[in-house]
Amino acid sequence: MNTTRNTTILILDDEPIVGKRLKPSLEKKGYVVEVFTESIEALKRVKEQDFDIVITDLKMEGIDGMQFLSEVKERSPRTEVIVITGFATMETAKESFQKGVFDFLAKPFKLGEITAVIQKAEGKLHNN
Repeated sequence: MNTTRNTTILILDDEPIVGKRLKPSLEKKGYVVEVFTESIEALKRVKEQDFDIVITDLKMEGIDGMQFLSEVKERSPRTEVIVITGFATMETAKESFQKGVFDFLAKPFKLGEITAVIQKAEGKLHNN
């Protein structure tokens, strides 16, 4: 069924455990996954390549998640951004949706939850 190329996902979270948990399970499902713990590095990467889906934390050293997702959307408007954060407030949720975020997950989340959100985002990508 999968005649299109694999969906590419970039994960940015300054907690290495997040990428370590997500990457193997997403790769098993056929996604191409790149993981970053530094926003500067992730930003460099999104300038080289457009990703289908970007998963980013909000609170990080250096460039924060809001700034990062703005850059991503500016460069590649079709990229779907999923925000994950341990500091979820209504304000941050609202601000991220105004910036065009696809979905917003509070940490800690279950693997099944993020997988479901990724599949929804993928559906939207393929319908555009």
